[in-house]
Amino acid sequence: MGLQVGIVGLPNVGKSTLFNAVSTTAKAEAANYPFCTIEPNVGIVPVPDDRFDALVRLYKPVKEVRATIDFVDIAGLVRGASKGEGRGNAFLSNIREVDAIAHVVRCFEDEQVIHVSNKVDPLDDVSTIEAELILKDLDGVDRALDKARKQARAGKPEDKVAVDALEIVRAKLDQGTPANAIVLSDDHRKIVRNLFLLTDKPTFFVANVAEADLHGAGGPHVQKLEAFAKTRGMRVVRISAAIESEIAALPKSEQGEFLASLDLKEPGLHGVVRAGYELLDLITFFTAGDPEVHAWTIARGTKAPQAAGKIHTDFERGFIKAEVIHWKDLVELGSESAARSAGKLAIEGKDYVMRDGDVVHFRFNV
Repeated sequence: MGLQVGIVGLPNVGKSTLFNAVSTTAKAEAANYPFCTIEPNVGIVPVPDDRFDALVRLYKPVKEVRATIDFVDIAGLVRGASKGEGRGNAFLSNIREVDAIAHVVRCFEDEQVIHVSNKVDPLDDVSTIEAELILKDLDGVDRALDKARKQARAGKPEDKVAVDALEIVRAKLDQGTPANAIVLSDDHRKIVRNLFLLTDKPTFFVANVAEADLHGAGGPHVQKLEAFAKTRGMRVVRISAAIESEIAALPKSEQGEFLASLDLKEPGLHGVVRAGYELLDLITFFTAGDPEVHAWTIARGTKAPQAAGKIHTDFERGFIKAEVIHWKDLVELGSESAARSAGKLAIEGKDYVMRDGDVVHFRFNV
């Protein structure tokens, strides 16, 4: 299983429609990309990347392997989920397993689609979801705090630090502040991270809007959500789940014309995929040649030997050097030999920190 983004939201906000569009896209891509497969509630989707496309045009490889990200459809949440209402326990355990959260929020009016609260209020919806996650987190923090207080009686400084951290977090959660919005010192943050709290997961909002609100300032509902997100330093991606379903159902050859008719450059789903990728602070490097162009996903700050290890453990174990060309230089100059002649190919050692968009050939000896 790859990196996972959980799609969460109240019932009837467009969450399942979005996931079905994700799943259709994954199925459509499966013939071209071997790692794009479908499991019962997981859509494994290629990350849209113009750099990858440019390298494919340059090499015309036999095989193409894009970076991918997994989207997990998580059961719709209802009030009381933290106490097991609805499918609450399944919902919350599924969230615990994902790396990031795409919180789908309804920002459209439609009398044919009944809202669980009988009114469209994005901030009320966000509050409902957060309240349930916070209640579940409070249970975990209380257990950890009880244990830390007992251990602190022995007088160890690290146990006292843990108590201080947990008391701060408990107080803030009790006030309705999610863990990822609590300001903590590095030492305190490290302690909290080990609890794997639901509200500590990186989160972005997916505003499900009417077609008319995809452009410009948008309607009052999406404006309200975007203003709230700004106070949290969170990202909002606007989509129309209904339009995404239509796009996903069309043959590839007809999608461009349909998008143009809506004055869209690409499906909104692309923005959702990129947001998940960026939220997890991931970057991409490439291996490229006539046999294969392959995009590899690594965490920002990864050094060359560890990046090589993504390809094969032997590459990391026997790492000698990395021959690196930035993708733009390679595409503009047209070949590796031209890049070498122009002084654009660098020989890097074990301390080299990989850049987003590097095209690499690793030298190793085992």
